[in-house]
Amino acid sequence: MAGGTLRDRTPPAGDGAPDDSSARPARRHPPIAGVAGEAAAIAALNEMGQGLESARAEGRLLVRLSLDDIDVSYLVRDRIAFDTDEMEALEESLRRRGQQTAIEVADLGDGRSAGRWGLISGWRRVTALRRIGASDVLAAVRRPDTARDAYQAMVEENEIRAALSYYERARIVVRAAEMGVYADERLALSDLFASASRPRRSKIGSFVRIVQALDGVLRFPASLPERQGLALVKVLDADEGAAERIGDALRAADPQDARAEAAVLASVLAPRSASRTTRQEVYLRPGLLCRETDDELVLKGPALSEALRDKLRAWLRENE
Repeated sequence: MAGGTLRDRTPPAGDGAPDDSSARPARRHPPIAGVAGEAAAIAALNEMGQGLESARAEGRLLVRLSLDDIDVSYLVRDRIAFDTDEMEALEESLRRRGQQTAIEVADLGDGRSAGRWGLISGWRRVTALRRIGASDVLAAVRRPDTARDAYQAMVEENEIRAALSYYERARIVVRAAEMGVYADERLALSDLFASASRPRRSKIGSFVRIVQALDGVLRFPASLPERQGLALVKVLDADEGAAERIGDALRAADPQDARAEAAVLASVLAPRSASRTTRQEVYLRPGLLCRETDDELVLKGPALSEALRDKLRAWLRENE
């Protein structure tokens, strides 16, 4: 036995030899289960991708955008100016807590403005973020099918969040019609402020007349009180020369704040007695207005200095 060969010591098969099947490679099962698993994973990823794309298209997915890529001129803004105290409060809130509410933008990547985003709503937030030196903004991407949808979105957002004046509301009505978004102001008013009450729409419509006549003439139009504005509309409708007269009065008075401008408008709107019917009101030069009535000649304005008064008195004495 000691000299036997390895073959002699190997037990023949079937004589109780140990099973060496574990040493052989395991038989591979058909790959059906693996293929099915991979297909399910791919389907889940595709579904997730489609869900994300749908969420982004519907504005449910928020993205971070560079402030430099936000085009605030995409729409004619309804807000004319902002309250300094409110803006400072918003800036402080953004510094302490960050941006809590996303702005709304439209994708302008259509070849004309690649990489740019048109601002629909959130003008105050964008302005405040830029003022505090932020570099990006949290945004919801909207895809308005038409410019009309974009204007509606802006108006609706500001009606909820911002205390816009009647003048600002009327101004966006006029601008939307001028840009051809609507055929005329009447359609713009009824569509943009469809959710407003009938009395509110009526007042906005009245202020449309002021925008048409005095936009660019009034220095503080957003502060125009409702009652004074409605009185102004009556004057504009009754007197064809009222807009020119108001413009002359404002240029002569040179008001530096909303209160001073309101005082000038009040003087123009004040009823005149029959014995002092205004014949004409002439703009002489910056800061000086001459008003002639039946029994008086009035010079007024900041340019009416003591030196000018002395010259006029001397001239009158010499030419009696």
